[in-house]
Amino acid sequence: MNPDNIKYHKEHTWVKASGKKATVGITDYAQDALGDIVYIDLPEVDTTVEANTEMSEIESTKATSAVIAPVSGTIIEVNEKLADSPEIINEDPYGKGWIAVIEMDNESEVDDLMDAGDYERYIEEEAK
Repeated sequence: MNPDNIKYHKEHTWVKASGKKATVGITDYAQDALGDIVYIDLPEVDTTVEANTEMSEIESTKATSAVIAPVSGTIIEVNEKLADSPEIINEDPYGKGWIAVIEMDNESEVDDLMDAGDYERYIEEEAK
């Protein structure tokens, strides 16, 4: 089940916003589709990212997949634990498996993202 207190991007990333800070990760659906995650190319702190563009890459036993930034801004923190233990994303995608914190340029970008119900319907449509 996808948590209600976060927003979802169509490229299967999520955002938990608090003021100008947005914690970002990939959704449970994405980690499940990828399978066992073996590596993540973490973004660099102080890097500027644009919404809807690649911010990092994840490698699994099945594929390499781009992680798309759901909002624009500057990366102010990355989850260093993932460097040694990328499987945390499989185990806890909405908690300990967060990828980065972005200081948003425009907090209203979060309003353009899907809520949990919209994201569930989006996944169902995509699966057809």
